[in-house]
Amino acid sequence: MTYEQAEAYINEIPRFTKKNDLTHTNRFLEKLGNPQQGRQILHVAGTNGKGSVCIYLEHLLRSEGKSVGTFISPHLIVMNERIRINGVMVSEEAFLASFERAQQAAAELEQEGLAHPTFFEFLFGMAMKAFAGAGVEYVILETGLGGRLDATNCISNPQLTVITTIGLDHTQYLGDTLEKIAAEKAGIIKPGVPVLYMENPLQSVNRVFEEQALKLHSPCRKISKSAYEICTNPNKFIAFSCTNAYYEDTTWTVPNIADYQADNAYMALEAMRLLFGRDKHLDRWQKALGEAVWEGRMEEAAPNVYVDGAHNRNAIESFVDSVKIKKQDIVILFSAVEDKDYEDMIAYLCRNLKVQEFVVTTIQDARGTKAELLGNIFRKYTEVPVRVIDSIERAVDDVLERQNGRTVYCLGSLYLVGTIKKYLGRY
Repeated sequence: MTYEQAEAYINEIPRFTKKNDLTHTNRFLEKLGNPQQGRQILHVAGTNGKGSVCIYLEHLLRSEGKSVGTFISPHLIVMNERIRINGVMVSEEAFLASFERAQQAAAELEQEGLAHPTFFEFLFGMAMKAFAGAGVEYVILETGLGGRLDATNCISNPQLTVITTIGLDHTQYLGDTLEKIAAEKAGIIKPGVPVLYMENPLQSVNRVFEEQALKLHSPCRKISKSAYEICTNPNKFIAFSCTNAYYEDTTWTVPNIADYQADNAYMALEAMRLLFGRDKHLDRWQKALGEAVWEGRMEEAAPNVYVDGAHNRNAIESFVDSVKIKKQDIVILFSAVEDKDYEDMIAYLCRNLKVQEFVVTTIQDARGTKAELLGNIFRKYTEVPVRVIDSIERAVDDVLERQNGRTVYCLGSLYLVGTIKKYLGRY
């Protein structure tokens, strides 16, 4: 079997299976030889920022000389992006080897009368098998959706759980209030296992995490924005300092222009402090963060052209906060998928950010929202020119041809980001 055939098989899974419970996932891992055993696992959930925290943790752990496997989603261009070993996505050969073992395990499950693993469950099993094969010491797991019922939550004994920013997303599955969504994310908290969570402006949301941690006797630490301050934010990186004496007078830099990445970087540092507090090496951590690039998150994909995966209201608000203080002439290239509240995102952009022009396009996916519909919604909320270009490639060519020194931000969906990165040849 080829890599392309394996990828096609995985993409077909949603058509012939159903959502499985965690008992099923554990049985799948048993068929794979329990590859999770013998590894120190860090489990990360949240609405926004969890992928960034995972990547920062990966760099920081590697600075300590640890071997690290990282399971993240979604991928931007190729599926093996989801499985990283020591900072590099697995090769097609390694991906295929894990696939063949997972396919065999899935067949064994079906012989027992059990359902085939889901798309995400299958990839999770593949990742754990790849990590075991590479003999990594640490595994960083990003939840796919929610937390309580997520396949990754079959891990019963992580070293640490981390919950990033909470916002309204996937409300049809997780609940229509922040408190309900927080409760789903809090499902990753395990008895006696330390948990870090990002402070929310709503105390009722914070109480969800505090009460669950108290119930399970889990040491709990709230991460507050007041724990650090932004020093500078030029066009290539952000710099911040921490108020906690543990970090001394170190200035931390992250190669990203989004202020909200300071939240994620600081959370990763606090996780490291819990894991290695007695043996801190701030100079190594400083270097590691300074080199931590996370593709598709406020990434400069071409000169003065940034791609950002903001795809819900909370992420759009953070995006606006990061760019509105810059003295720039801005063009926004936007698209979205149908199951997102794109009108809310569009309205917020139009009302809160000074933009010279909007360009809307259609994602070439079954869930892609038509550019004409998006264009009509933009025109409801702004008098700024709105250009509708159905093809992503033609839309990119259009904004580049007419860029004229302006800064272009491409956002609304990670599918859009992946397509643009591939088209620009920056991957």
